[in-house]
Amino acid sequence: MNVLLVEDDHDIRDIACMGLCTDPDMQVETACSGAEALIRLEKSCNRPDVILLDVMMPGIDGASTLKHIRTYPRLASIPVIFVTALARVSERERLVALGAAGVVVKPFDPLTLPRRVREIVGAAR
Repeated sequence: MNVLLVEDDHDIRDIACMGLCTDPDMQVETACSGAEALIRLEKSCNRPDVILLDVMMPGIDGASTLKHIRTYPRLASIPVIFVTALARVSERERLVALGAAGVVVKPFDPLTLPRRVREIVGAAR
């Protein structure tokens, strides 16, 4: 499973990446902003199987990044999982209504993150 992890916080990006890499079948690429993720997605021939997308980022936030991703036909069906510190049920419902496959709430357990990603992707298909 190819994962694109988009997170502006260096420490959270490292922790998530370490957790995801405990699954030998997950390959992780990272981007530190929505803009970097969009450039990477537009230029790459490889399409990730899932995108983990931080909600609150400077510049292009997660919701706007998702909106841009959905405008590209070859990227539109990629499951996107928002990662957020906003844990209220209403916020999670809002993110799913935007087109997310699911939501992972920060702080998350990096050791269970791969399983959680697989659960959300499996439910989205």
